[in-house]
Amino acid sequence: MVTEEVMTDPAAYTATLARHPRIHGVKTKPLRLVPDERGWLLEILRADDDELFTKFGQVYVSATYPGVVKAWHYHQQQIDNFACVAGMVKLVLVDTRADSPTSGAVNEFFIGVQNPTLVQVPNLVYHGWKCISLETALVVNVPTEPYRYADPDEYRLAPHDTLPYDWTRKDG
Repeated sequence: MVTEEVMTDPAAYTATLARHPRIHGVKTKPLRLVPDERGWLLEILRADDDELFTKFGQVYVSATYPGVVKAWHYHQQQIDNFACVAGMVKLVLVDTRADSPTSGAVNEFFIGVQNPTLVQVPNLVYHGWKCISLETALVVNVPTEPYRYADPDEYRLAPHDTLPYDWTRKDG
């Protein structure tokens, strides 16, 4: 006898996937889209959010074309607050901090229009993303530090074959 399992919560399939435990210091917040007949509003980060907000550095938007990977880098001081407001990205974090309780952990977050979520990435954690939607993805970042053009707080690696992560889509 074959039994058919009924999907009662489709949203569960778009939820965050954490391979390994959640990386120490990473925080997430589901974002609430408020639509009406005029359009919609999406709050990303508020100064009175004691769980996530520490300080304001700047705000910027990064556009990523379908299938493109923007990775890897980390910051010595800066904390990033990412939200994808158009399209979808797979945001990947890798904890290489030797003194971290989650050293070696890899976390994936599928964020964007189907799963509006803020992901806070602590300093010293490698991160990057891949646009997984058919349209350009727009990622808003509210980092804690302004970008220093003369001395950027960015430490980069190539996107492929440098960290223990394969950006290839996992079909199944």
